[in-house]
Amino acid sequence: MIHRLLIANRGEIAVRVIRSCRELGIEAVAVYSEADKDSLHVRMADRAVCIGQADSKSSYLNKRNLIAAAVASGCDAVHPGVGFLSENADFAADVEKAGLIFIGPRPETIAFLGDKVAAKRTAQEAGLPVIPGSEGAVEDAEAALSFARKVGFPVIVKAASGGGGKGMRIVRDESQLASAMKIAGHEAETAFSDGTLYLEKYLENPRHVEVQLLGDGKGNVVHLGERDCSMQLRHQKLVEESPSPGISPAIREDMCSNSVRLFEKLSYRGAGTIEFLFDGENYYFMEVNARVQVEHPVSEMVSGVDIIKAQIRGAVGEELGFNQRDITIKGSSIECRINALAPGTVSYYLPPGGVSVRVDSFLYPGYKVPPYYDAMVAKLIVHGSTRREAINRMLRALDEFVIDGLSVNLATQKRIVSSPIFQSGRFGTSALETILKEV
Repeated sequence: MIHRLLIANRGEIAVRVIRSCRELGIEAVAVYSEADKDSLHVRMADRAVCIGQADSKSSYLNKRNLIAAAVASGCDAVHPGVGFLSENADFAADVEKAGLIFIGPRPETIAFLGDKVAAKRTAQEAGLPVIPGSEGAVEDAEAALSFARKVGFPVIVKAASGGGGKGMRIVRDESQLASAMKIAGHEAETAFSDGTLYLEKYLENPRHVEVQLLGDGKGNVVHLGERDCSMQLRHQKLVEESPSPGISPAIREDMCSNSVRLFEKLSYRGAGTIEFLFDGENYYFMEVNARVQVEHPVSEMVSGVDIIKAQIRGAVGEELGFNQRDITIKGSSIECRINALAPGTVSYYLPPGGVSVRVDSFLYPGYKVPPYYDAMVAKLIVHGSTRREAINRMLRALDEFVIDGLSVNLATQKRIVSSPIFQSGRFGTSALETILKEV
């Protein structure tokens, strides 16, 4: 078993991992940039190591410094959290070369799934339906145009190593294609050091649904149901829930069982998510996220499974300890991402409480939110026996949540959750634009 673990991340996910470590009896070592010296994860950890200056490249993306910190502090393992290096196969391999355990999939699995074209091909071989797309990468505008004419506009240009909406452009006619590829390629090269692009048929206003899976690397895989992430703006998620209110039990069972089959084929180790688009009748494989996701708490709330603990146990070779028959999805869970609209200092902080209310955050009174990193400062998660109860509980919790001194999007989240569109459960990925335009 692991005795000491380094968390190669910051913010709420670092706090989240520390809590699971404490419950497992594992010492937690935090890393921090010069800008994060007063962050909550630094205060909560058993020990902390400064790894560089404020900018991410000098700190949280500095592989050498992270591994040196883990070795110097006597760690047995490294947890990458989310974002930053969590899906970086080279980092995972370097961690293992240093004699440490990487809490996540095997490096070769991350590398394979990080290539969206290869992952899509494997999904097809496992029997998952896929969106019509280019056969491999598109090398130039001429090849892209040939594909687009074949499937019909609109199409979407995507980075092969992409994620988070970067390196993606929707193209509605031929005149936009060349410039869209140029912009997407530059964006992908900057964000992922890989400008490779591919094309897919673009689905108008589909649902974005993803299946949460856990594997022990020995062929044992279970799913924890699906999440709906359709409430997003410019590919950035704001509200997630489980289960999805927009798919039938038959589609749910088919989607989840096929997802398990793909991960069994990969002998997948750790937590992972398969993302799908659903057009109301059919679902289509989109990509695999070979890591824990920001929105994992809604799956934990409905399944009762601690995903971080399962990750850690799987990385040291333990079997899951449960099978699919042991998993029962109960009730409904909703998560709202609380984002800072600008850097600032928290003068007063009062998170909501009560039955089935959870807040994952790193805020406290007096904390100064730095300008260098992701805008998300908290996740508010609720659970209810029904979706209606979960909605009412979320609205109550949003009303209770007080963050003074820092401008955040609480009002926007209240607007979304109280909107007739959200409450109806009948919406796709363009719904949020409509909600935010409403007076």
